[in-house]
Amino acid sequence: MHFLVPGLLAWTFFRPMWLRAWFLMVLTMLVDLDHLLSTPVFDPERCSIGFHPLHTLPAIIGYVVLLLLPYKSIRIVALGLLFHMLTDFIDCIWMLKNCPACCDKSAISWVCSYL
Repeated sequence: MHFLVPGLLAWTFFRPMWLRAWFLMVLTMLVDLDHLLSTPVFDPERCSIGFHPLHTLPAIIGYVVLLLLPYKSIRIVALGLLFHMLTDFIDCIWMLKNCPACCDKSAISWVCSYL
């Protein structure tokens, strides 16, 4: 989902410049560099959303604000960041569904009541 769907989004919304748009959206995966601030860097029972600095609600609100700016390249990056957050949120839901004990330590524990 991190590579193919951004390509589809680029093709759908930015067809004249879809390849550039796809490249910019794929570059937004660099947002995961904030995982390097964690110990351990990777924890299979940790949800990214709400835990890593660039995956928190204030950051996501910032990405929405960027989406509203009139500059096409910035909107493309914002769309890529928001899609990245959506895919990470879906990953969190799958993880929390399969690990009820993980719900207590997740920043999005409110989702657990719906699973």
